[in-house]
Amino acid sequence: MNVLRRFLERRASPSGAGDHYDPYYAALGAAGASSGVMVNPDTAESISAVYAAIAAISESVGSLPLDVYRRTDTGREKARQHPLYRLLHDAPNGYQTALELREQMQRHILLRGNAYAEIVRGGNGQPQALLPLHPDRVTILRNQVGNLLYDVTDESGRVRRLLADEVLHLRYHTDDGIVGRSPIQVARDTVGLALAERTHGSKMFEQGTKLSGVIEAPPGLSKEQNTQIRESWAAGQEGVNNHGKTPVLPQGAQYKPVSMTLEDAEWIEARRLSVEEVARLFRVPPVLIGDLREANYSNAVELGRYFVTHTLRRHLVAWEQGINRVLINDPARFYVEHNVEALLRGDSLTRAQFYERGINDRWMLRSEVRRLENLPAIEGIDDEEAAQRPIE
Repeated sequence: MNVLRRFLERRASPSGAGDHYDPYYAALGAAGASSGVMVNPDTAESISAVYAAIAAISESVGSLPLDVYRRTDTGREKARQHPLYRLLHDAPNGYQTALELREQMQRHILLRGNAYAEIVRGGNGQPQALLPLHPDRVTILRNQVGNLLYDVTDESGRVRRLLADEVLHLRYHTDDGIVGRSPIQVARDTVGLALAERTHGSKMFEQGTKLSGVIEAPPGLSKEQNTQIRESWAAGQEGVNNHGKTPVLPQGAQYKPVSMTLEDAEWIEARRLSVEEVARLFRVPPVLIGDLREANYSNAVELGRYFVTHTLRRHLVAWEQGINRVLINDPARFYVEHNVEALLRGDSLTRAQFYERGINDRWMLRSEVRRLENLPAIEGIDDEEAAQRPIE
């Protein structure tokens, strides 16, 4: 794109009100769930199950190797000299590691449905840095020719406009193909119920681990006397530190509970159900977010494979396709891909049987096995004669 065209596109006005896409966080934060609590990314993340699910996905995505490959006549090879290799493998900018940037952007995807990174290019058009942008500060517009524009608001309120090829934009569960939606936005009532249950339990301990009741006062007391009795009861009984103290009521007054106990309300079971529902929203096996009721030694490996196949795969492919689309200038020769082998390796016995089958069937070399196991290379190990000799 020449300089004049880029200038005109940057100055172009949105085509209409219908093509102005505000950050979703503002709309989400303005609405409460049917449970009566406010649900937004900050309150939702305060739920331990939500935090654990987001951490399990974002930490896995951020820590997996993401390499640049060059296509060759015989297959492929790592393109360590490609400018993008350093950004994705080591440091994308002057203040973050590659893991920190990818983990941060993956958290934005799960919490807000969108993740943005500004692409800083050199004079040759190759990317030199990736700068994360907070989704709450980004507004998407569409110009007259249908191209997307990104207005970024900084802390001082100044707005600057970025073109589509200057932004790495990753979306999640989008309806219009432009703005993504997070599980928190889609299932606001489910998250709101978990928040309400947690608040309910907190209030029980704040008020002395007892549910509320009524004090039946003797007839003839004034409104002020009734108020004094209620305040005296609250001061002496509310709070964990007052739990177990013996109350003393005025003569003729009686205390009568009017609410169900925690056991009657099955509060604990409801909390467990909330964990399962959060796991379902983020498609994470419950065992990975601390629910060990269905976990055992025999299914641990299978749960890990399920996590890679049904949870991580969608996010990994989104990263790869997004980067290949806007950051790779020569897609016919170069592309990026994650290495998920470490998450699928299984236990030692399973790996040994897998390698043995590959070597015996001649679709894997001994040198490849050592490389996958991070063992030093042995010269001549793939020779038929050397393969018969014991390794010292």
